[in-house]
Amino acid sequence: MVNTGDFIKRLEEILRYYDLSASSFADKIKVQRSSISHLLSGRNKPSLEFVMKVVKAIPEVDLYWLLEGKGSFPASKKTTSKAPEVKPLAPALENKEKNIPKAKGKKSIDKIVIFYSDGSFTCYEG
Repeated sequence: MVNTGDFIKRLEEILRYYDLSASSFADKIKVQRSSISHLLSGRNKPSLEFVMKVVKAIPEVDLYWLLEGKGSFPASKKTTSKAPEVKPLAPALENKEKNIPKAKGKKSIDKIVIFYSDGSFTCYEG
């Protein structure tokens, strides 16, 4: 779980580094200005969508540094985490109406979650 107080400190560090006001930062990452205000005041906790918008809009921000404080800011090319390339879905999973095939033996698939680059996801349950 993310420590909100530490997250806010790292967010403030980003604002200082780029010499941004809360409102200009909100504009840069394309969120409502009130979202930044509520986060900085401790009223709200950061959502996954918010975190992903920060990482996408500012490449120097490493996801693990922002969430856990591990790594450094600004991230060097060596420490920047890049998501692995996603292979195309198997034909059986492309259609939501089709069921997930059960594995033979004791194990079976309960759920498959696919995360898209826009922050959305699709969940397939067996």
